Amino acid sequence: MDLEKQPAPQASPPEGCLTVAIRIPVRIVVLVLVVPVRIVWDAFVVLGRFLRDSVLRPLWRALVVWPCAAVWRYLVVPLAKAVGRLGKVLLVIPLVWLYRSVLTPLGHGVVWVVRGIVAGLTWVYARVLTPVGHGFVWLLRGVGAGLLWIGTMTGRGVAWVVRGIVAGLTWVYARMFTPVGHGIVWLLTGVGAVLLWIFKGVGAVLLWVFTPVGRAIVWCARGLAWLASALVTGIGLALYWIARVLLVLPALALWRWVLAPVGRVLAVVGREVWDALGHAWRIAGHISLAVGRFLATLFRWIFVEPVRWVYREVLTPVGHLVRDVVLRPVAEAARSVGRITRATLASARQSVREARADFRRVLFGEPRQREAVARREPTAADTRTLGSSTTALTKD
Repeated sequence: MDLEKQPAPQASPPEGCLTVAIRIPVRIVVLVLVVPVRIVWDAFVVLGRFLRDSVLRPLWRALVVWPCAAVWRYLVVPLAKAVGRLGKVLLVIPLVWLYRSVLTPLGHGVVWVVRGIVAGLTWVYARVLTPVGHGFVWLLRGVGAGLLWIGTMTGRGVAWVVRGIVAGLTWVYARMFTPVGHGIVWLLTGVGAVLLWIFKGVGAVLLWVFTPVGRAIVWCARGLAWLASALVTGIGLALYWIARVLLVLPALALWRWVLAPVGRVLAVVGREVWDALGHAWRIAGHISLAVGRFLATLFRWIFVEPVRWVYREVLTPVGHLVRDVVLRPVAEAARSVGRITRATLASARQSVREARADFRRVLFGEPRQREAVARREPTAADTRTLGSSTTALTKD
């Protein structure tokens, strides 16, 4: 049971009478115009595929692929191998010899010298510099202790003198400068109060004088701003209505009553022409396919079938006759000649070997015969059994 709700099929929008009236004439005209174009297009496509498969690809292989492959195989690769071998002979082998026979012993000698220098410096540091440094540190510690004692004693005397000076200055400040400071503070406080009272009075007078003036200025500024705003608003409203009456309303009427209907008609015509082109192109494809099949069938009946009949009924029997009567006997004769020639060459090589052996025997005598070596395997008369052995260690 299908529990999911299937979406309702969307109904196509209703077509107007203008669409129906335009569709059929446009499709007929477009079909008449498109069918020759589609046939010519399909003919060019077939011709292009034939040229690509039969002409361009073989030419590409013959003019580009095969020469490049031959150049790579017979020129670049041998040249690279020769350059590699030459580089190995002229560079790698001399560099390896230089590294192995010159640089390696030289490096070992440098390492040995550096090790000796490091060992000498280590001995100097451990046996000479370290005791000298320890003695210098001990001397510095003694000098530092003496200077510390002198500084401590000097600091104590300076501290006692400073404490006496501070105590005297404190007594002078408490007995002399404190009463004077109190009087100066009282005098400054009184002067500040008088100046503050004077400033308050002056401020009140200024406030009483300038407040009405400031309010009048603000009121005038507000009136001027309202007047300017009213003028700008009126001018803007007038310009708005003038532009609306002279520009917007005519443009809106032109768009609504002229351009929109014309655009809808042109859109319907364009859509129908596009659909008609699509239908006509597909129908022209079927027509072109039928015409192509008819022409192919006609070509097969007129040319291919006669040629096939001639090949099957005439050329094939003649070829078989030529193969059986002429080619096979000629091939057998050639094979017989080849066998006779090989046998003659083999007998000639054997005669040359025998003549060379006789000449060697005449010049150097008979070759020395090899001495017979005793075989370790049992002979036929003395065969191997379970109770006997043929090895040297276990032989009885």
